[in-house]
Amino acid sequence: GEPQAARARPAQASTPAQASTPVLEDVSQRPVVPETRPAVPSKAQLVTEFSGRKPVEWGLDVTGVVSKTASTHAVLTFDACGGPHGSDCDQRLLQTLRKLNVPATLFLNGRWIKANPGLAADLAADPLFELGNHGFQHRPLSVSGRSAYGIAGTSTVGEVYDEIMGNQEVMEQLCGKVPRFFRAGTAYYDDVAAAITRALQLVPVSFTVNGDGGATFPAPTVAAEVGKIGVGQGAGQIVISHFNQPAGGTAEGYARALPGLLDRGVTFARLGDTLTL
Repeated sequence: GEPQAARARPAQASTPAQASTPVLEDVSQRPVVPETRPAVPSKAQLVTEFSGRKPVEWGLDVTGVVSKTASTHAVLTFDACGGPHGSDCDQRLLQTLRKLNVPATLFLNGRWIKANPGLAADLAADPLFELGNHGFQHRPLSVSGRSAYGIAGTSTVGEVYDEIMGNQEVMEQLCGKVPRFFRAGTAYYDDVAAAITRALQLVPVSFTVNGDGGATFPAPTVAAEVGKIGVGQGAGQIVISHFNQPAGGTAEGYARALPGLLDRGVTFARLGDTLTL
């Protein structure tokens, strides 16, 4: 969601130089070459490296998963989970964020992007927002088939790879750059799956504040939960909510809570402004 760097302008025409005068290259006109990263490991390489590992942790807060930042800002994250009942868009919520100029990180599932290609492109072009990878089929990330909230997780290293990378290339084309952050479906991971995510050069993200209870909270509850963010104790907190359920109470709850938070001096940032890989 960040603006693309401006293209280098063509060099201005100049008067012919005398033969004895060297013509120096204007280095300011050279295109900026982005820093290269090591190659992302292949599926086969990850299977070889991780297949023998046994997970010992499972849940929302396991080793390798980020649930809070060291920033002085709070981070609002909103998921779009996709699927038959999760591919809508809460435009009222987005309008509130834009009206109040509150930045956020939006985690998009591959099914949601497929159902909303134009809207996904609009969000990618909006500098207020940053897009993160929310998986290919919205599955909890496990190497042993663990489930969360009745949703079956991935069951092998290869399936973890497919759940992450099945949406990564789509998002790279959408954003014009490689996404840096990943949130599993339901935000559940085991520690091996979290390590695989990092091996794929993504930061696995969870949360500290559940803002809308999976888009089930009514507006007063959303406002109360989000309103708990405070200066000092709220610094660095990551809030999870959803922007794909416009019939829920999320939009109204945030419309109630955000003005008061801003009045109290709470500041907000995107994940990319607070975290590095």
